[in-house]
Amino acid sequence: MVNMTTFQQQCYRIVTDSNLSAKQKTNNLALLAENHLPYVELDNQTEQALSERVICDMYEGHAPYKPRYVLPDYCLFLQQGSTWLELEPAQDFDDALNMLTIIYHHVPSVTGMPVYLGCLDTLLLPYIGNLSENDLYQRLKRFWIMLDRNLPDAFMHANIGPADNIICRLLLRIDQELKQVAPNLTFFYDDNLTPESLLALAIGSICQTGKPHIANYNLIANDFDETGFGVVSCYNSLPIAGGGSTLSRINLKEVALRSKDSHDFLTNTLPHYCQLQLKLIEARSKFLYEKSHFFTNSFLVHENLIKPDRFAPMFGIFAMAEAVNILQEKANLAGRYGQDEQAQILALKITEQLADFVAQHNVTYGWHNKAMLHAQSGISTDHGLTPGVRIPYGEEPDPVNHIMSVFAHHKYYRSGISDILTIDETIKNNQPALLKICLAAFKLGMREFTANVTGSDLVRVTGYMVRLSDIANFKAQGSRTNTTVLGHEAAEDRSGFLHRQPRVISHEQNMGNY
Repeated sequence: MVNMTTFQQQCYRIVTDSNLSAKQKTNNLALLAENHLPYVELDNQTEQALSERVICDMYEGHAPYKPRYVLPDYCLFLQQGSTWLELEPAQDFDDALNMLTIIYHHVPSVTGMPVYLGCLDTLLLPYIGNLSENDLYQRLKRFWIMLDRNLPDAFMHANIGPADNIICRLLLRIDQELKQVAPNLTFFYDDNLTPESLLALAIGSICQTGKPHIANYNLIANDFDETGFGVVSCYNSLPIAGGGSTLSRINLKEVALRSKDSHDFLTNTLPHYCQLQLKLIEARSKFLYEKSHFFTNSFLVHENLIKPDRFAPMFGIFAMAEAVNILQEKANLAGRYGQDEQAQILALKITEQLADFVAQHNVTYGWHNKAMLHAQSGISTDHGLTPGVRIPYGEEPDPVNHIMSVFAHHKYYRSGISDILTIDETIKNNQPALLKICLAAFKLGMREFTANVTGSDLVRVTGYMVRLSDIANFKAQGSRTNTTVLGHEAAEDRSGFLHRQPRVISHEQNMGNY
């Protein structure tokens, strides 16, 4: 074999990988090339914090040329058509499905595939016409299969609700029947609009597939304007006709390790790394807006489907649990995150300080010139680090105490926070209990309600879905679904997600008090 540079060797390993499809090899080669570009210009302190991974750029690429998450105004697209795509406005249901199928292939994201499919029942209801329920069912089922086969990525996300309608009910039914990894699904619940019977359907689907997320629509909507918001990728709430320009995150565990005690953490170390993360965000956003030409060249901008000033950088954090536990140990206190009142007080103080920092600092390129605070749900290479502000895997208390330990954080993380309750499969015979806990959690102030039910092949990792059977077969035959490799890495005990403790719901009556 001829001598090869390190870069060539890396390319060679990709093209000779027996577990990757031709399309996956193309994507990996492109990502490798992107990460051999010079990094955006950083000052020495920010560069050092990044190299030590105290702050993390989520491996979005050295020179960002597209936003991380894009949420087009698909309603406007169906109404006006597209000059660039040479499409007339939708006239009927088949037109609408066909047009959405086309545009999804032209919506970029950090994954190379769309992370937002729109609020599908709202989009499609105007085009039903005289179609019967069976007509709609057949068309939507084919559409759902197409999404999974053509865009095999579990970060792809559809929204439905909060109003009761035939499309919403059919999509819940179809998703439960097909048990596909993609698309991910969020159901909007509005206590003034959503009937309990529709929420019960969503709860029943969770018991079979782990989907959908259920979003506290009114609470989240208060953080956005009349144009609205979408929930994308794992559980990220962002402006429609905009999105998330970039996501950087602070490793709170590393910040705690560099602190003398909680006072030093709150007054010196955390503010220091918050400033460095803000510099990282500014540098990456500047390149995206000023050098990449995305916001001057994209047809999505020219046709008003997205607007540059509706993108927000996401100011992420993770490993809250590890940080609090380290600070507790430095104070010779035994109480652990999620289990001790004093630890919870400290954690909430950290969250409040983070929210205040984001609120007090402007960014050059951002929705209302602000970043949005985000509890980041982890990546497959995290080891010994708990996503966001979640309770560590294996230490989760019963569902009631789990919710009571985390709900106070939710109002502060405007661009997304999620906790995953792992419930024993006996809940399938007591679904009203899970519904009651969901409603009580929303009453307390949780933004989103998410549950894994044991005994299912479909499992939620950090926010995306995988099949356990796909993970088991991955080493031997690879997978057509791009996110299986991430689930496989997580299952290799890097994240510990398989060690979640399934809980039997035995205190659901207590939730009636809240």
